[in-house]
Amino acid sequence: MAADYYQVVTTTDSQDEADRLSAAIVEQRLGACVHVFPITSVYRWAGEVARGQEWRLAIKTPAGRLADLKTYIEANHSYDVPMVVATEIVDGSESYLSWVDGETR
Repeated sequence: MAADYYQVVTTTDSQDEADRLSAAIVEQRLGACVHVFPITSVYRWAGEVARGQEWRLAIKTPAGRLADLKTYIEANHSYDVPMVVATEIVDGSESYLSWVDGETR
C-alpha cells in the first residue's frame, strides 16, 4: 500500500539553483514547502571520489503530486543525474498534512 504523503530530497551545487527550484516547486504547487540547507557531499563521479558543498532540498508533497514533482526536478535540474529520492511519510500531524494537501491543489 502506497503512502499518502512523501518527502522528496534532491541536491544542487548552488544556492541560486536551490532557490530557483524551491520557488518554482512551491509556485507550481508541486510541493507545499521546501527546506533548503547547505551540506557537504562525498561521492564517486567519473571514477573519482569527489567532495563538495551542495544544498539539500527537502520537499513535502502528497502522493498525487509525486510523479509531477519528480518529472519537474529531472527536467529543470542542472545535474546530468540529479538525485531524486522519495521517502514515505508514515505519520504526521493531521493539521500539517491537511495544509500540505491544501497548498498543492
